Amino acid sequence: MTPDQPAPPTRRHFYYLTMIYGLSSLMAAVLSVPAFMYLFLPPRAKKREQWVDAADLTQLPTGTPQEVTFRINKVDGWKVSSEKTTAWVVKTADNQAVAFAPQCTHLGCAYHWDDSAKHFLCPCHTSAFAIDGRVLSGPAPRPLDRYEVRIAGNELQIGPLAPHA
Repeated sequence: MTPDQPAPPTRRHFYYLTMIYGLSSLMAAVLSVPAFMYLFLPPRAKKREQWVDAADLTQLPTGTPQEVTFRINKVDGWKVSSEKTTAWVVKTADNQAVAFAPQCTHLGCAYHWDDSAKHFLCPCHTSAFAIDGRVLSGPAPRPLDRYEVRIAGNELQIGPLAPHA
């Protein structure tokens, strides 16, 4: 063996390098599998209807819209947050009610009930809606969005937004 030639690898040196590379590969695989799953496999959201208790029907006057506040859980990936929201509820009979989403269908502004004119009014762009949600005037392209509702005893429960007809 001359001084400019490296020493031939020994068996011990070969096993040492094999073990280092093998353990490094194993650690890389163990760390990359969860990272791959996080980045490339979206969480499977369980699509289930959420119904929340919104109001006591015995406390709502018949034929007069009332703004009702309730809490709903929103799921965004792994994050679940409780959000306070409102709906305009019109009690139409003893055991019937309609709940409208609180946004105008033109640009999503908040509207209110104008008691003197007996209609919903969007102050931003002057859209007006009847008590049943139909468009009376203004730039709004469609009636007010409605929530699905159901009655459980005297309790009004609000569900998801109903699909447009």
